Amino acid sequence: MKELYVAQIRERDQVNGQFLVREKITAMAKNGKPYLTLKLMDCTGEIEGRVWDRVEELSGLFDKDDFVRVAGKASVYLGKMQLVVQRLEKIAEQDVDLGDYLPVSGRPVEEMLAELRQLVASLETPHFRDLMEAFLADEEFLRLFAQAPAAKSIHHVYLGGLLEHSLAVAQLADDIGRRYPGVQRDLLLTGALLHDIGKVAELCYERSFGYTDTGKLLGHIVIGVEMVEAKLRQLGDFPVPAGLLLKHLLLSHHGQYEYGSPKRPKTLEAVILNYLDDLDSKINGVQTHLQKEPDNGAAWSGYHRIYDRYFFKKTGEQQTVAAEAPLAAQPVTAPPVEGEKSAKGRRQPAAKDRDLRFSLADQLQEKTLNLFAQLDEGDN
Repeated sequence: MKELYVAQIRERDQVNGQFLVREKITAMAKNGKPYLTLKLMDCTGEIEGRVWDRVEELSGLFDKDDFVRVAGKASVYLGKMQLVVQRLEKIAEQDVDLGDYLPVSGRPVEEMLAELRQLVASLETPHFRDLMEAFLADEEFLRLFAQAPAAKSIHHVYLGGLLEHSLAVAQLADDIGRRYPGVQRDLLLTGALLHDIGKVAELCYERSFGYTDTGKLLGHIVIGVEMVEAKLRQLGDFPVPAGLLLKHLLLSHHGQYEYGSPKRPKTLEAVILNYLDDLDSKINGVQTHLQKEPDNGAAWSGYHRIYDRYFFKKTGEQQTVAAEAPLAAQPVTAPPVEGEKSAKGRRQPAAKDRDLRFSLADQLQEKTLNLFAQLDEGDN
């Protein structure tokens, strides 16, 4: 049984605990000395580790995906907890419980599989229902689909995350399909359930989360289309036009070329799927970020590099209480301003590479402006 978890680590703690090494990178400091950057994880999260002294000696003791016991001091740097490693030793795999080290979905797998079967049973179009039942009958696929994370680092980064994300997008698609006329509900729902299935082969998740060789060479979109095509060939009598529209949903669900989408959405269902996939991914990403925040009473979260912002944490009852209090009694606490120095003289992270860090509002505005261009028949 682990005696210390990542979520329990606080600033200035003297840490002595066991972790899984998710990443191990050797770099060179400005003074010409080597140092190690580690990503140490367990089922509650991950923490960055830095080895500044005895680098070659300690580096030779372990590899990526090994279990290690680490001793060091925790500190907050640029809004993130960091562990300065002083001692380190490898732990034998037989001495650990894997369940202590890999994060797992909060939803029971059997509950999610039951929901999946209910959604498939609700399909009224025979060929879409037959296709989904073929996937359900594939025991090896179903095992991987229920085990895989939905991503390596952005959203639903835990065992069962892929199934949880697919179900969330499918439930949103089910609701949208019933609300708007002209939407082929069964096509949209099938596409929602299958849009990320290629991740069962793109990602590796037996130990830490990363990419397979197949994933790096092809990517989950191409892998997913190949998996769908293989099942369509098994069925034999699946209508060609329906198969074409379904594969377009998979090929275009990332929305834009710069997001890795081979095609941009050119059907109503494809546009809807793109937005719903993006919506669920971002909601989970923000929720995960807030869940990792220390319970220190601060009104604002730490800086989120991907979303390029801080998030306001005091919502719900706390927000109601603040709203009812006299204005003069409410303390004004603003988040640190990017690019300015903090009270300790440490420069906060400036907004860089904005083309890779689209905010929610900016991305929504851009997609709205480009919506008609995406649907243009002459668009490539």
